[in-house]
Amino acid sequence: MNYTVINRDVHVGDIRLVAVASASLFLIGDADVINLSSAFDTPPESLIIGPFVPLVPARGEAP
Repeated sequence: MNYTVINRDVHVGDIRLVAVASASLFLIGDADVINLSSAFDTPPESLIIGPFVPLVPARGEAP
């Protein structure tokens, strides 16, 4: 996929991140090139899916 990006001013106020996936990208700003790749060579029967690790709550927020 090819696309054109026109960079303009970026004004970021508040960011509230609720969850993060095991493979994710969170970017604010410029990037010339982003290469994404994935490899999985473990047999499916050895995969253990457990609970997600919660993010630390922001100050003043209840867990």
